[in-house]
Formats: sequence, structure tokens, C-alpha cells
Amino acid sequence: MSSFDPAGYIHQRPERARERYWVHAALLLLTLVTTTVMGARLVDNFQRNIAPFSDDDLDAFARLIQQPSLVLEGLPFSLTLVAILMAHEMGHYLACVYYRIDASLPYFLPAPTLIGTLGAFIRIRSSIGTRKELFDVGIAGPIAGFVFLLPALFIGVAYSKVIPEINLRGDLAFGVPPLLGLAQQWLFPGTAEADVYLHPVGRAAWVGLLATALNLLPIGQLDGGHILYAYAGRWHKRLTYLFLALLIPLGVVYSVSWIVWAVILFLFARKHPRIHDREPLGGTRAVLALLSVAIFLCAFTVTPISILDVPTGQ
Repeated sequence: MSSFDPAGYIHQRPERARERYWVHAALLLLTLVTTTVMGARLVDNFQRNIAPFSDDDLDAFARLIQQPSLVLEGLPFSLTLVAILMAHEMGHYLACVYYRIDASLPYFLPAPTLIGTLGAFIRIRSSIGTRKELFDVGIAGPIAGFVFLLPALFIGVAYSKVIPEINLRGDLAFGVPPLLGLAQQWLFPGTAEADVYLHPVGRAAWVGLLATALNLLPIGQLDGGHILYAYAGRWHKRLTYLFLALLIPLGVVYSVSWIVWAVILFLFARKHPRIHDREPLGGTRAVLALLSVAIFLCAFTVTPISILDVPTGQ
């Protein structure tokens, strides 16, 4: 969760298959290409002091065609983003390895999106037997990804700059999660959020925050849903419907994207495989569960992306 794929991993039938390493490598390479191209666009806009995404910045691609070497300037964005996504999925994967759960290496999803990817996921091909295993596999991804995005966020903010109302230009406005707001106020004290132009490395960390917040929603088969199931058990289904319902008013009041997510999660990720296990999770996992809540609150924003009606340049 890396939609990004909502849960970050997909349950499959418990049959072991030979790993096709070339597929993982090819998808990773293609994702590096697509994210680097989009990163080069972000760098070009950043250097010219224009909004990250707007109809008027498409000439950046023309410059990339004329000077292909400029594409390499997108590497700081792409490498940061891919590292965060990789850390998240490898957290899940290594937890599976530890418990001898049959799982694939990460699959990356190159795509012509604003960031060049739809995220990454692993396939879990065997059942998870205990609540401890479920909890550890679920929480390992968000914690590993957060460890990587945290320094990237502060480094990205450190290389950002102040341009009056830059975030009110262009076609899209990006929400400021609490952790990003804290970093901006620390490094640019007294500066309005609308005036901080986030460096592409910081933008990659912002994507990581968004993916982390989505994955930690306590719903269905998301990472947060797995953590919830490990503790709530038979209450998981009711709580999933409750949190799905709460996304509707968020979509009405703040961002219609929450309604889209509610529909996607209702159709594809609300049901959870049953685990018949009553063994206590212990104090350490309780602390980790609270840590996951803290990470979610640091990464969550009610309006991650909104469409601006203000004409570009005004």
C-alpha cells in the first residue's frame, strides 16, 4: 500500500509456484523509468517555479524529448519513491519469510499516472495461521515504509523553497499531513502551507505518507484491517462496515476521492479470511498497534488532493 493497491498484498490459493524473478525485475525497471520521467517533469517545474501539475507545464516533456539526458534529473524523485514502496512491501515479505508463509517478491506497477506508478504489492499464496502472524505481517509493511519515508520527508522539505501561494496555482492542490506540516514549520517557521513549494524528494515522501495512511485504514484486508482483525476478531466485520460508512461523509465534505475508495474497498477488500486463534498478542504488539495508530494520524489528511478552480498563474 502500497494504489496504489489498497492492501499492499493479495491473498491467493495455498499453492507454491516458482518465482519468476525476471518479471519482478522487469516491472521494477519499467517503474523506475516511468517514475523517473515524471520526476524529471517535477524537477523542471520546480526549477522554473511553476506549479507541480498543470496544463501549462506539458512543455517539460518536449524538453525531455529534445534533451533526453534531462530525464536523469528525475532520479532523486524516482529512487526515493521506489525505495519507500520497496521498503513497505519487503516489510511484508520478510515477515512472511520469518513465519514460512509462501509469498512472492514485490510486483511494481508502472503506469502513466502523475507519479509514474500505481504502487506495488506482494502475493501471499498460503494461509496465515495465527493472529500473531497476521498482526506481524500486517504491521511490518507500514513501519518499514515509514522508516524510509521519514528522513526523505525532512530532506525533501529542507530542499524546498518559499514561493507565495504556489500551492494555489496549477490544477491540483495537495493536502498537508500533520507530519509534513510539522517539518515545514520546523524548517520554514511562520510560513503558510500554501507558500512552501515541496521539492520532488519531498513529493515522493508525500506519496509515501498517502500510501501509508490508506494502508492503515482499519478496513477489511488493508494493513490496518489486519491489525484490527488481530485484536477485534469477530467484531472486525462490523467495524469494517462502520469505517467504510465514515468515508462517505469525508467524501461529501472534503474530497470525493473518499467515496471512490469506499466503493473500491467495499467491492474488493472488505472481507477478511477467518483465523481461529485465541492466543494473546502480548504487550509488545499492543505498543506496536498504538505506534501504527500514531503513524496513521501523522500521515492522514482529510483532503489529500483537490481540484483547483483558480486559473493557472493567478
